[in-house]
Amino acid sequence: MAEHNRTVWYARGLIIAAAVALLLAWFFIPQVAAFIDNSVSAFMAVDQHGIERFIQSYGAQAAVVSFLLMIFQAIAAPLPAFLITFANASLFGAFWGGLLSWSSAMVGAALCFYIARLLGREVVEKLTGKTVLNSVDVFFERYGKHTILVCRLLPFVPFDPVSYAAGLTSLRFRHFMLATGLGQLPATIVYSWVGSMLTGGTFWFVSGLLILFALTIVVVAAKAFYQERDKRNS
Repeated sequence: MAEHNRTVWYARGLIIAAAVALLLAWFFIPQVAAFIDNSVSAFMAVDQHGIERFIQSYGAQAAVVSFLLMIFQAIAAPLPAFLITFANASLFGAFWGGLLSWSSAMVGAALCFYIARLLGREVVEKLTGKTVLNSVDVFFERYGKHTILVCRLLPFVPFDPVSYAAGLTSLRFRHFMLATGLGQLPATIVYSWVGSMLTGGTFWFVSGLLILFALTIVVVAAKAFYQERDKRNS
């Protein structure tokens, strides 16, 4: 037990040290400040093309920058991840862009999970907002161990607050990652397909939204079928 507590404190110290280092870099290293400021500006403007230009400006390191952007938005939960997924698909193609988005989102989810598990609810509330976290808690109360998979399959449920909330529960990390990996695949595939065609105009964007709407209906129907089957078996 003492060994476990010591490991937790070391991990907490590492997270805090990394946060302080990033903050100092933001203040004193112009390149880091420009990266963070430009990233936030593009996100806040909900500007996919702005994010594309930002990623593309790094040339051969563009994929690495995109990977870091996804992790950055994961920790700063209110930022929209779908913009990066669209940008990745447009820049790297549906397959490679989708793979980049999926893998970087997995790393971001893992970080959120452990930040919550090591630093506790008070820190998570500051990162996500208390209201958002409370709304995610409702899903955990309703769906129990199936919450992660259900939330990942529903496009309108925010991705990163769910990761943070999961870290505050007794859910095992491997179960969390498995449900996250499977659950985010449908949305990643759809977003990547749509993102690779956004250059064709609004038609494809609207088509993508319709597909997401259809996907939501399928998920809700599957959930209803699953619950009905459980009632019959019980």
